[in-house]
This record gives sequence, structure tokens and C-alpha cells, in this order.
Amino acid sequence: MWLNTNLWLTLLTIHGILAFFLLGALTHQAIAVWAPVHARVSNFFGHVRAVSAHDYGGAIVVLYVLTFLLGMIVYPDYKLTASTVLSNPAFKWVKALDSFEFKEHTLAIGLALLPAYWYYWRPPLVPARDFVRAMLTTLLTIIAWMGFIVGHILNNAGGLGFLPSH
Repeated sequence: MWLNTNLWLTLLTIHGILAFFLLGALTHQAIAVWAPVHARVSNFFGHVRAVSAHDYGGAIVVLYVLTFLLGMIVYPDYKLTASTVLSNPAFKWVKALDSFEFKEHTLAIGLALLPAYWYYWRPPLVPARDFVRAMLTTLLTIIAWMGFIVGHILNNAGGLGFLPSH
């Protein structure tokens, strides 16, 4: 898409780093929501669980939106290059293309959930809404992990030469 491939690789790398930060924040929040700590901890998993789940809400919204927007910037290049190759039935990569299409739709659903997520995680946190917060966090965590794994696998397949060139 761009004449400068380094720019595209830089944006793709920043997109991946933001996705990684988003995964970390969502995973910490999900663990803290489902396995809260009620006493002093001394082991690694206890410290992971002991994070303050409500402190992650705003950061998760910002990271999700930034990651999504950067993904939209690098998406046209993918659509014009890799998907053209993946959609060719002779190469038998149609399932990989389908998984990326699924990723796109699922991440869009996650984006649509962000206003509700933000609403339920903003102070004051009403204890009666703990289950809703837990479910929204879990759903966004699953969506983000799925998006990261699919994107990472397809990016690595192209980078390692598994995808045929056209």
C-alpha cells in the first residue's frame, strides 16, 4: 500500500505491541474479577490476582480503541495483498482467510461492547453489578485473545514464508 515498507512494518509492530498490552490488562482484570484475593499473598499467581480490577477499565477502553484504529490503518494493505493470495482455492488457505474474517467481525462486536464495559467499570462500582462486569471483562478478554492469536498466526505464516507468493 505505502511505498515505504518500513512505515507499514512499524505500524504493524505498534499494532501488535498495543494488542499485547491490551491482552495483559484484560487478562489481569479477568483473573482479578474471577479469583479475587481476600488476604495477603506470597506467590506469583496470588500477586496476579491481587491487582485492582477497577483501575484497568479506562486503560482497556483506550488500548482497545487504539489497537482497533491502528488495525484499520494496516488493514487495507492486508486486504489488497495477503487476502488475495489466501482466497485462491489452489493454495488451500481459505480457512486462514475465514479465520481472519471471523476475527474482524468479533473485534467489531468487542468495539460495540466498549460503551457498556466502560459504563459498568466507572466508579462508583455497585456490587450488584459485579457479575455484569465479570461477564463483559471475560467476553472482551476472549475476543482480544482470539484476535491476537489469529492475527499472530497469520502474520507469522506470511513472515515465515508459509503463505505462497503471487
